[in-house]
Amino acid sequence: METKHFIFLDIDYVTENGKPVVRLFGSQRGKSNGEPIIALDKSFKPYIYVLPENDMESCIGQILTLDVDDVKKVKKKDIGIEKEFLEVILHHPQDVPKLREKILALSEVKDIREHDIPFYRRYLMDKGLFPMAEVEVKGITKTQKSTPSVLSDNENLCILEINGEVKQMDGKIHHLKVMSFDIEVRNPKGMPKSDRDEIIMISMASNFGLQKVISTKESSFEYVETVEDEKAMINRFTEIVNTESPDIIVGYSSDNFDLPYINDRAKKLKIPFKISVDGSDIKFLRRGYTSAAVVRGRVHVDLYPIMRRHLTLDRYTLERVYEELFGEEKDDIEGDEIWEYWDAGGEKLERLFEYSLDDAIAAFKVAEKMLPINRELTRIIGQPLSDISRMASGQMVEWFLIRKAYEINEVIPNKPSQYEYSKRRGLTYVGGYVKDPVKGLHENIVAFDFKSLYPSIIISKNISPDTLIINETDEEYHTAPEVPHKFRKEPSGFIPSVIGDLLKERGIIKKLMNETNDPVEKRILNVQQEALKTLANSMYGVYGYARFRWYSHECADAVTAWGRDYIKNTMKEAEKYGFKAIYADTDGFYATYTGKIEK
Repeated sequence: METKHFIFLDIDYVTENGKPVVRLFGSQRGKSNGEPIIALDKSFKPYIYVLPENDMESCIGQILTLDVDDVKKVKKKDIGIEKEFLEVILHHPQDVPKLREKILALSEVKDIREHDIPFYRRYLMDKGLFPMAEVEVKGITKTQKSTPSVLSDNENLCILEINGEVKQMDGKIHHLKVMSFDIEVRNPKGMPKSDRDEIIMISMASNFGLQKVISTKESSFEYVETVEDEKAMINRFTEIVNTESPDIIVGYSSDNFDLPYINDRAKKLKIPFKISVDGSDIKFLRRGYTSAAVVRGRVHVDLYPIMRRHLTLDRYTLERVYEELFGEEKDDIEGDEIWEYWDAGGEKLERLFEYSLDDAIAAFKVAEKMLPINRELTRIIGQPLSDISRMASGQMVEWFLIRKAYEINEVIPNKPSQYEYSKRRGLTYVGGYVKDPVKGLHENIVAFDFKSLYPSIIISKNISPDTLIINETDEEYHTAPEVPHKFRKEPSGFIPSVIGDLLKERGIIKKLMNETNDPVEKRILNVQQEALKTLANSMYGVYGYARFRWYSHECADAVTAWGRDYIKNTMKEAEKYGFKAIYADTDGFYATYTGKIEK
């Protein structure tokens, strides 16, 4: 039995002999090159929760007629109310969609819950694991030949079959090897097409000393490595990735362009393109309207969706993002002119080499700026960085709440059906208060702004689905203005408690920031408080999001009603002290000072 410590990078599962095997990918600490490790857990099984209709024992009997592994009685809270559920353990994650409808059709089954939690995310929650942190595992070292779930022939790869629990060691952010890359394509006929247009350059930049452009043409620049042909270029890029073994690979639009393009060209040239730690091909998974390029064992981050989430710009080219973040222009060559620079040779070709490397360096600098907050969000939310980097704000909030619900033994609401989603979308509620601007030129303008207005309302008025009063009671409650919704004052609701904890933690971190004189510590703390701010600010609108698991029309209606009430009353109160509002929008207003103070 061996004990291994490694930085936990990513997770998935495969099937061996008809059974699921969870794979934890990591980088070993204390190793000179951060040698990769894959830890295999064959002990974890999928499960769902069943809410019986009437008779618990009859329900168990009906479920056991199906091909399930086991059934256990458990107590869980459902929107704050304790109920008795059945935990139905299955043989394989693929059994969940196969048996879901059969179980739901049983006469003694009222409802099924948590059938839509992906298996690997279930594992993270149940084991209390957070990616990007150090973990400890104990187990038996396996050879690659004896492990069908690993195809790699990398002799530096450690494969460990876990025997016992995986232990979370800390929540620190550790140093990782990061490499950016970019490709250039010769495309004289317009938009690049992988079935006809060859790759002419692959550039790389990193935090471990690598800056290189691989190409089939020579250059006077030392960073250019010349190879025989496109085949050799792709093979050389593959070799560098597998030899240097970066933990994180970043690109810009690499989900939908760079990696699919290299992959397509490799297939056309009939050569392997295997940069995954386990030796597998790159997987292209659908994520909404786009795809995600998954490199098993390395975290592939496409910076494009991150910038869409964090910045509001007129366009999201690498050049525009770079200018916004660093206040300087990046060298640019129009995409439809690249082939001309390539064919021209001489000074134009040299400039193309500079441009190619500059693309990789710019992407790396953007990554240096944006990865820390996304790694911190990974630490807080507890989902893989590869997923976090592609999530919308609402999705991050939901998975954060799912994890928090698990921690307090709260059963997680299902995603809405298409019918329920359509029904929710048909409901409307009044939004925040807006006062049209008073026309004209104004002097002595003062801005009034509420600090975290909606999160503060949710906390102070205890607005949550589990505190909503449906029928009149003798309890003390908050009554929303304008709308007929009431919320218990005690105890604190699930979502108000979570938001409150976030804001408290952020306040503590900001206090530590002000107290420390260490610039490194101050920078780390600032990243942490920014991540908490991002999450807290994303929470105020989720009650009204039709796909949200904890959706509540009443909660959304009440939050905005209180918001309107606060801003209107504050404007009236300000008038007593000589301020006249000239414009208002949701959580603040502008006023001119008239000097007329009411006595």
